[in-house]
Amino acid sequence: MPARVIILGAAGRDFHNFNTVFRGNAAYRVVAFTAQQIPHIENRRFPAELAGAGYPDGIPIHDEDRLEALIRELAADACVMSYSDVSHVDVMHLASRANASGADFQLLAARRTMLRAPCPVVAVTAARTGAGKSQTSRAIVRMLREAGRQVAVLRHPMPYGDLLKQRVQRFANADDLARYDTTIEEREEYEPHIATGSVVYAGVDYQAILHEAAKHADVIVWDGGNNDTSFLVADVYLCVVDPHRPGHELTYHPGETNLRLANVVLINKVDTADPAGVARVRANVQRVNPGAVVLEAASPPVPDDASVLQGKRVLAIEDGPTVTHGGMRYGAATIAAQAAGAQLVDPRPYAVGEIAATFAEYPDTGPLLPAMGYGDQQVHDLEATIARAAEHGVEAVAIGTPIDLSKLVRIPLPWTRVRYELEVRGTPTLRDVLAPVIDSR
Repeated sequence: MPARVIILGAAGRDFHNFNTVFRGNAAYRVVAFTAQQIPHIENRRFPAELAGAGYPDGIPIHDEDRLEALIRELAADACVMSYSDVSHVDVMHLASRANASGADFQLLAARRTMLRAPCPVVAVTAARTGAGKSQTSRAIVRMLREAGRQVAVLRHPMPYGDLLKQRVQRFANADDLARYDTTIEEREEYEPHIATGSVVYAGVDYQAILHEAAKHADVIVWDGGNNDTSFLVADVYLCVVDPHRPGHELTYHPGETNLRLANVVLINKVDTADPAGVARVRANVQRVNPGAVVLEAASPPVPDDASVLQGKRVLAIEDGPTVTHGGMRYGAATIAAQAAGAQLVDPRPYAVGEIAATFAEYPDTGPLLPAMGYGDQQVHDLEATIARAAEHGVEAVAIGTPIDLSKLVRIPLPWTRVRYELEVRGTPTLRDVLAPVIDSR
């Protein structure tokens, strides 16, 4: 009899693990997926058209909170951990829940699920979400293009809607963002690439996605999500680490795996981090991966118009995942507002609906507003929270998300975007570590 498996996920790695290891494998029967981290992604089905032979009704997706009951009801033999940015302690809590309910607990080796591309690959991964993968990916794409390479960006999956329609996605312009009804979180990852002329591929079936992208590129850049491992075998495997959270590079899953897999480690944000944090991260890198090439980089937050913030009572809006399950208590908007002499206003008293629920779920969030927008209701509640803050003395808004948030929500106050780009300092340079890809033909 095939082993009965529950895949523990968050709408991304879980589907990739199914596609690469379990789909069409007679040794296993996947009886359910579970969902965590992302709101409103449970109570769906992985479609039969994607699941393949043996799954005529597709595969149900349940809330992870029901794990113990699911193991009993579905007679599951094993639970496979398949999502990212989780502390080592929380991973073992999940293992204990599975084991106590009678199921094995498994982690698939990263290389077991990596696809091989027909061209060179640069993989950008991280030790934690919010470490700075996006600006690193943009810098790499820019350098590869300047060297005459044709680049396609493969983005980590974020299929929060109709999975069948999201099997293979191609984002080349703003119309594509609208056509796929993308969330704020998806736009934060795709829009900055599109703005610089890149075409981004994403979706559910990465073998098909890779096939499509490789038609149009001679180099592929893997832009990871959270701190997940690369879906592709990489010629340059780069891991971004964050000295604002020193020690996290060794205590989060699968960030530590990325650190150990990497042949290049980039210590980011050295311009705004405590030097002691930078030194601690560098020592940890040296201890667990002494063969890696180590780069240092700055990502200075630069407001479009600092005068909007100077001396004002400011609401700082930050990237949602970074300050929720990413655990950061501040971001680019916070740093820029403080540098402008602004007084930060805590939005908690003005939060409504799902934004208030987010603060309740993540009580350690700093005095900032997470730009949560996984669905229409969250976007509505985000707008309502900003409006209430404006009614209670907030004078300006600093937007630290990588998108023009004003196109999605009404901001009834003066506002300015805060941008950040990667600046690699000293040697080796980014060009040095990309040389094997740039010079390959």
